[in-house]
Amino acid sequence: MKEHATLKYLRISPQKVRLVADVIRGKSVEEALTTLQFLEKRSAKHLRKLLKGAVSNLDNKGTTAIDTFNITKITVDAGPHRKTFLPRAMGRATPIIKRTSHVFLEISND
Repeated sequence: MKEHATLKYLRISPQKVRLVADVIRGKSVEEALTTLQFLEKRSAKHLRKLLKGAVSNLDNKGTTAIDTFNITKITVDAGPHRKTFLPRAMGRATPIIKRTSHVFLEISND
């Protein structure tokens, strides 16, 4: 049995989110939740909430043995980015790119 959850338009750079996603990839759900609870990265809080959402989707389908599920797939893709400009000397401007992420999480008991 498989279940998935998605998180779109996360206002953190995909490179930073991938660091946390690589840590939990392939782990059991309980182990991943514990790991995310103690990681000191900003994206860990959001990924923990996403993982809890996937587990909640299983609860809604009537699955009781959640401790047998593992994270089989987690991908972090780039979302749209927003450009802002910072004023600089002599009438110039420096572009600043505000990046977003799309996260796809799949858990299964295989």
